[in-house]
Amino acid sequence: MADKIKTGTILIEEGALLPESLRFESEPYSKAWRLVENLDSRGLDRTIREAGWTFFYMAGGVSATAFGSDLEKTTRRAVKKVLASMKWDRLNCLEIAQVVVKRFLGLLYVTVSTHPRHIQQSMFLSHAERPAERDRAKLAA
Repeated sequence: MADKIKTGTILIEEGALLPESLRFESEPYSKAWRLVENLDSRGLDRTIREAGWTFFYMAGGVSATAFGSDLEKTTRRAVKKVLASMKWDRLNCLEIAQVVVKRFLGLLYVTVSTHPRHIQQSMFLSHAERPAERDRAKLAA
């Protein structure tokens, strides 16, 4: 799994509103996020634009470092720290910008740098509600 987390890897929030024509393989990564397989950020951007939707790149990134002895577990822990610290709670996507693996006194540490992304139909960024809130609003209407 550690080799799946690399520059260009995309994580999409579980339940994110996506175009019906958008088809890609994904696998669960953490509680509320899925790892997009076989598509990097460029490929996903092209596919989303072909569907008439917009794939926003948000300025400002989030980084986290984790220490451990196992590369896969340490990388996963660093990514989970990033997801937990994200202040952009209404964005539905995350791009891995860089993964740095180093050792200090024999201890492995991994730093993961990311950029928040957002997929939506409009070309104007709107911070839509979370999927559950959106569904409740539709039911109430």
